[in-house]
Amino acid sequence: MHIIVTGGSRGIGAAIALGAAARGWDVTVNYVSNRASADAVADAVRAAGARAIVNQGDMAEEADVIRMFDEAEAALGPVSGVVVNAGIVGPSSKVADMSVERMRRIFDVNVLGAFLTVREAARRMSTSRGGAGGSIVNMSSVSSRLGSPNTYVDYAASKGAVDVMTNGLSKELGPEGVRVNAVRPGVIETEIHASGGEPDRAAQIGPLTPMGRPGSPKEVADAVLWLLSDEASYVTGAYIDVAGGR
Repeated sequence: MHIIVTGGSRGIGAAIALGAAARGWDVTVNYVSNRASADAVADAVRAAGARAIVNQGDMAEEADVIRMFDEAEAALGPVSGVVVNAGIVGPSSKVADMSVERMRRIFDVNVLGAFLTVREAARRMSTSRGGAGGSIVNMSSVSSRLGSPNTYVDYAASKGAVDVMTNGLSKELGPEGVRVNAVRPGVIETEIHASGGEPDRAAQIGPLTPMGRPGSPKEVADAVLWLLSDEASYVTGAYIDVAGGR
């Protein structure tokens, strides 16, 4: 099995890549800027006995998405699983204080980027187009149902769009041999909080969840890997919350 993980150089994406390698799956590790981290993940995949390549590309750019799939297939063969994990968040802010530049970038990466990625996956995996089928897992967030008021309403809205896309695309691609599901993490110990200006967010909010702690990237990755696998062969259009009960 060959999977693509967008945003695979760190955090949840890196955990997914390493978990895939443990299952013997080959991995294309996409990254946008941190080549050293992507190389480290790819090296770890190879050390586990699977094949790996790294791919630089901004998923908000159509040409980069197409090139990623082309390079992945040329190096590792047909793609059978895609994890749409690349995503960004802005600093904590009320909507009234957000710039149009911030909102545009959030939606370009988190929504348009997700659509471009699943479109290309559908073109290559759909049985009606000569593909062998496969599985797409979209990385959403529990913020899509919580709304993230006073902090990340734009991010939450972008993940709401991912949820709706997952629903519609699962029905569209079900007859084409492609399953489409979403995982919705809660507060997870990753670097995304620092990029949003709140590096201690997981430590602060984690204890307030019913389970009393933040989650780990591996706990999210395990759900993603299950959805990619044949163990979830009759699961499509589903949302799995990995959020400690939030």
